[in-house]
Amino acid sequence: MSADLVQDSWTRIDAWLSEHAPRTLATLLPPAEVEEIAAAQEELGVTFPPDLVASLLRHNGALEGPAAFRFSTGDRLLGLGGLLGDTGFMRAVDQGPGGEDEDYWLHEYVKFGSYDSTSDGLLVDCRTGRVSFGAVGRFFDETGTRFGNADSLGRYLAELADTLGRGQEAGVVTFNGRLLWETPPPARPKLGADGPLPAPDEQLPELELSFSPTDVLHVSHLDGHEELGALIAVLPYEQVAEAARKQLRRLAVETGLNDYPEVRAALDAQEQGLPAPRPDQADPFILRLRSVLAQAATGRVATHRWAAEKMALGIWGSPYRSVCESAELRSHFTPDWRADLHEDLGSPPLPPIPDDRFWGTLRNPAIDSSWYAAQYAPDQD
Repeated sequence: MSADLVQDSWTRIDAWLSEHAPRTLATLLPPAEVEEIAAAQEELGVTFPPDLVASLLRHNGALEGPAAFRFSTGDRLLGLGGLLGDTGFMRAVDQGPGGEDEDYWLHEYVKFGSYDSTSDGLLVDCRTGRVSFGAVGRFFDETGTRFGNADSLGRYLAELADTLGRGQEAGVVTFNGRLLWETPPPARPKLGADGPLPAPDEQLPELELSFSPTDVLHVSHLDGHEELGALIAVLPYEQVAEAARKQLRRLAVETGLNDYPEVRAALDAQEQGLPAPRPDQADPFILRLRSVLAQAATGRVATHRWAAEKMALGIWGSPYRSVCESAELRSHFTPDWRADLHEDLGSPPLPPIPDDRFWGTLRNPAIDSSWYAAQYAPDQD
């Protein structure tokens, strides 16, 4: 019955991925062979729970990469090769003078999901004859192993299938055919827009105004946006500038800054192509942003402070930096920020996720990719 639950759950997961995240579905590998599973159990000296066997007979892991199938914990599904390697590594970890520790790692734990960048990951308890046999736990590098995720892999996969069906409220995000997991954004307090404009001589925090539209953006700001970063890097300047204006307006609306007439007027003027006002700490627009800084300091709402700073950057700074930083801040507010950014960029075809060679061959004077260019410069005769 439990193995049937595994098959049914994978059928639901595969169907959901086929419709919503086909690139992630394509990373799931074909079944393992029965003989391979038996050999792995012999090599590890354990008996796999029936659910783990049933799962391996459905998908023998997932390919690495940005589209990889990952559980909601961020752990990539391991096939037999990864399972053997990661479990063997954990067995070799020094567990101190006390020997094996049930709260850290036992010989009979088998890892089936890996965070990849650390030793964290999902595991099953393979201690036969115990109530916990087949239970799913998670290992954290700093704190050890904790159970309570599910009493079987079948139930864990069933819960995952249910979670996918709940969508964004459960942290499920898709973009460009990939399944992504994000923490649902918390409710955030709105700014009150009915306060009077502060006087120029009022004691308020200073606002950074040393921006220039010709500032060069370091490539690291783009790299974190993956294929969207590559798209920004190659689009014409005015197309990026238009996206920056749209992202800034979205940010203002989402944070409540757009409710202030001074902010709304400044963004209206920018969208109409009017010259930016002179950056002056006593300008009404700047005074309003400075008052937001003061409110943020009193209420300890860092996102409001950041949003005010992004408004100034968007008016006087580089559109390349503005579009990146507005999108990055919006990622704290909405799971749709990637789709919104793509739309604001004009919805052109998305390039592959960039690698170091892409940045090394990029020739955009508004973007500093000199380090990568030096690594991938053509050989000199």
